[in-house]
Amino acid sequence: MVEISPLAGKPAPASILVDVADLIDAYYTQRPDASVPGQRVVFGTSGHRGSSLQMAFNEDHILAITQAICLHRKQEGVDGPLFIGFDTHALSKPAFMTALEVLAANGVDVMVDARDGYTPTPVVSHAVLGYNRGRRRGLADGIVITPSHNPPQYGGFKYDPPHGGPADTHVTRWIEERANTFLADRLRGVARVPFDRARTASTTHGHEYLDTYVRDLVSVVDLDAIRASRVRIGVDPLGGASVAYWDAIGERYGLDLEVVNHTIDPTFRFMTVDWDGQIRMDPSSPYAMARMVDLKDRFDVAFASDTDADRHGIVSRSVGLLTPNHYLTVAIGYLFANRPDWPAPVAIGKTVVSSSTIDRVAARLGRRLIEVPVGFKWFVEGLVDGAIGFCGEESSGATFLRRDGTVWTTDKDGLVPNLLAAEITARTGKDPGEHYRALTAEIGAPCYTRVDAAATAEQKARLEKLSAEAVTAPTLAGERIVAKLTKAPGNDAPIGGLKVVAPSGWFAARPSGTENIYKIYAESFRDGRHLDAIVREAEEIVNDALRGPGAASIPSTAEETR
Repeated sequence: MVEISPLAGKPAPASILVDVADLIDAYYTQRPDASVPGQRVVFGTSGHRGSSLQMAFNEDHILAITQAICLHRKQEGVDGPLFIGFDTHALSKPAFMTALEVLAANGVDVMVDARDGYTPTPVVSHAVLGYNRGRRRGLADGIVITPSHNPPQYGGFKYDPPHGGPADTHVTRWIEERANTFLADRLRGVARVPFDRARTASTTHGHEYLDTYVRDLVSVVDLDAIRASRVRIGVDPLGGASVAYWDAIGERYGLDLEVVNHTIDPTFRFMTVDWDGQIRMDPSSPYAMARMVDLKDRFDVAFASDTDADRHGIVSRSVGLLTPNHYLTVAIGYLFANRPDWPAPVAIGKTVVSSSTIDRVAARLGRRLIEVPVGFKWFVEGLVDGAIGFCGEESSGATFLRRDGTVWTTDKDGLVPNLLAAEITARTGKDPGEHYRALTAEIGAPCYTRVDAAATAEQKARLEKLSAEAVTAPTLAGERIVAKLTKAPGNDAPIGGLKVVAPSGWFAARPSGTENIYKIYAESFRDGRHLDAIVREAEEIVNDALRGPGAASIPSTAEETR
């Protein structure tokens, strides 16, 4: 059963706020032990993440990772500038300072925000791509310091190669291994200079991230239509790196746009609490978005971004908060009907755990569908060469091409899908919620869920290697199984788990790349009872694979229905 915290959707009480001073003190004073698995550098689907209080994100980690990145750049011949940005989490600026000390000591030209402000993830991707456009030598790359939407006690560190998107597995594995070697060797071989010297070094340069990105938005979204319609827009940056960006967008393009919360506070005390009693800046969560949903009638369309603005959350007057899967289908249907300069072969990208409504929309549009494993890195190549017009994940991450069919960003961009919601409302006279209702009247309305359960590192490793032979039953929830997938249909890459498909439903099981949990995703095009049956059978399959002889089954600890 779902265990929803009594605090869910309510203002965060003082008792659950993080002690920022303790968090930063631990960052500088605690020394991780590379022989302890939980204290090593581990790159998941979105870089290295952890809390300094658990010795999982401390200064030693950042020193080691940054030096490893410097070595990787040298090995790969990447000798252009490195664009760096950080978000509003308490650990992000200390990590930025540490990283700059190492980068300066290694003679790397670094592009920091000219206004000493916060920089969203997609803005770094946009900057890297913009610099490298037309170049073959002296290519730039990037670092983004953020744990994304995760709780205030977390820190995160991501590396973007010259393609501007998340680094591929072979790159992150190389960096991870070198960083852990530095940790084990007590940082021998790590170069650094004092921060004051690094900040004023000849290799440290100011870059106008905000102006460059905001000025270019007109190439990807029809801002003229939004302005002309006078659509009333509400925005909540959730205390993240996009706060200044939304004001600048509204002013530059003359939009009727109101930022409902300008507060930046590393405790995030202004948030409403998420389903599990934690503060989490998740724009797809009805609990974290409770305040914004309450304001829906004030605006024609409203939206939010998470802390590094790589996720979107759409609130429509008609239905309130749209789930990510619902909005992805609406965005795809609209874009492919309203981007006449996109070439006919341009495809739609989705992950294996995203809703099959996307498959049905793709078929309806006559567009090729590319289904890949979880992780935005799998979309990078298709975005760079313009082969993928739109790509998205069920966790509310997406990006799409410019209006002329060329690449915009190769990482998730929470700002442009939000602005697209305003464009849809402006040009059609209907908000995204109304569009979703009309769409499902044609293709069917699915029931979708995700179930999370605790799992050890050993159990996660077993699940990652789960084979199609683990499914011995011929049916799933009373229907004949038509596919058992361990590799993604779109690129034949391992999905790190298993997906089982029947005519009216499916499930996928995979371990989390960043937490000690595994996830079951499931969808039914029949009804809730059919979905429950799919989940029950999926849990039986996963439990059989994960438990050893005589071990008990692993209970679900959370369930999120979308």
